[in-house]
Amino acid sequence: MRALLVDHNVASGLRLGETAEPLPGPNQALIRVAATSLNFGEITHAVSQAPDGAVLGWDAAGVVERAAADGSGPAAGTQVLTLGDTGGWAEFRAVDTGQLGVAPAGSDPGALSTLPVTATTALRALRKFGSLNGKRVLITGSTGGVGQYAVQLAHLGGAHVIASTSNPAAQGNRLRSLGADEVISGPEHVSTSLDGVVDCVGGPQLAQAFDKLASHGTLVAVGDVTMQPVEFPPGAFLGNNGRHGRSIVTFHLADGPLPGEDLTWLAERLAAKDFMPHISWRGDWDQADEAVAAVLDRNLRGKAVLDIS
Repeated sequence: MRALLVDHNVASGLRLGETAEPLPGPNQALIRVAATSLNFGEITHAVSQAPDGAVLGWDAAGVVERAAADGSGPAAGTQVLTLGDTGGWAEFRAVDTGQLGVAPAGSDPGALSTLPVTATTALRALRKFGSLNGKRVLITGSTGGVGQYAVQLAHLGGAHVIASTSNPAAQGNRLRSLGADEVISGPEHVSTSLDGVVDCVGGPQLAQAFDKLASHGTLVAVGDVTMQPVEFPPGAFLGNNGRHGRSIVTFHLADGPLPGEDLTWLAERLAAKDFMPHISWRGDWDQADEAVAAVLDRNLRGKAVLDIS
């Protein structure tokens, strides 16, 4: 089968080539991949650490080519979206049935491929706050992959959504169309206390956002794009003056139940147009070099999607 293979001798670190088709285990379905989306972490850390010839890829959507031998999971011909550590950048992917979601027939595989990492991360981060109805929730890095889904899902849950972005003038209308009630340029501009924060930025913004939490508020640290130290002022963790019970929670997508049910729910909500996918770049996978460069430039306001021809 064809696949995007790790090749450290080319600029992007990836090249189209031939490799063996995966052999599914008893609890794995064989998926014919139609589209995959790229994530910054896999393009940087995963590719740099993998050996030449490896097939990576976390997100992939397609159709079940062969159902799992143990009878779990959907039948052949079912449209699905999948999440895994490897194997998404190939014509075929073997995936545990607990790591795939069933999509409504006729769904756009490119749109589905944006959901597994970013939308599932946003969904599970927001669950840390319990019921969202009426809560004031700040999303930092709101124009990124996770951030845009977090804005939409928080709005869907009934939260008052505050979206933080470096350029409100340019991004404000877009974020309001996704469900943001307020658009600001940083946590320091939050006017009243918060019930929850999904922090996709890290660095100084994390400390600023934590300072805005109401009592029993929670900050979920999802990402760190700044790679800068986080410095808290003296007294930041005192519980006086209505600041008791606040918490910072670290986050990892693999820490929790298998994502199959979440993936199915997200695919159904996408089909119902309860929220919109965010695709900033799309092309055939023979344009992978261009897609990788776009991701690494950090100028995309959404995901890069490769169609598997």
